[in-house]
Amino acid sequence: MTIKENLKRIHSQIGNTALVAVTKNRTIEEIREAVNDGVKIIAENRVQEAEQKHRQLREFLKGNNVEFHFIGHLQTNKVKKAVEIFDMIQSLDSLKLAKKIEKRARSINKVQRVLVQINIGEEQQKYGVSVERLSDFLKIVSKFTNLKVQGLMCITPYFEDNEKTRPYFKKMKELFNKSKEDYKLSFLSMGMTKDYRVAIQEGSNMVRVGGGIFNRER
Repeated sequence: MTIKENLKRIHSQIGNTALVAVTKNRTIEEIREAVNDGVKIIAENRVQEAEQKHRQLREFLKGNNVEFHFIGHLQTNKVKKAVEIFDMIQSLDSLKLAKKIEKRARSINKVQRVLVQINIGEEQQKYGVSVERLSDFLKIVSKFTNLKVQGLMCITPYFEDNEKTRPYFKKMKELFNKSKEDYKLSFLSMGMTKDYRVAIQEGSNMVRVGGGIFNRER
């Protein structure tokens, strides 16, 4: 199937949910094709690859009102460049990182939009703020002037059976509902190619899809 056909199918399934096209390892031509077929948000998970693509696509993205998001683990030594190029960083996972982003954003007179990544499965190998610490974390970072938390994000544990992700999405929705009024949160970014339909059923309003858009074999 073509990128256009894949996007048409996905949009028919997700309705008004925001679609983030994950473009890691995708060519400039593929990204242009997706944007020309209606994609309004693209995302990368490595700063170095993102920087190279941004250099080539900056004017094209700007001309098509396309946002550039970061969805990977952001190392503190990559913050300078990340704040320069990304409209949103979806993976704020520590206070140390928040302080670095705040400092860098202030230095270039930018308000950096972020989502707080939650380690919803309490997995040692995954990054994210713990469920227990979220309330205190939001209290602290909401006082920053050049960092703006706009929502929450998670990566659930992997299961062959998508239904097993449902309890994690439910828990994320509960966390989002508890915090959204106090901190004016707008986005609940959860669900990827394999499980975005379950995520949407449980309240996701932003999904991150890569293979579902760019894989042509179906």
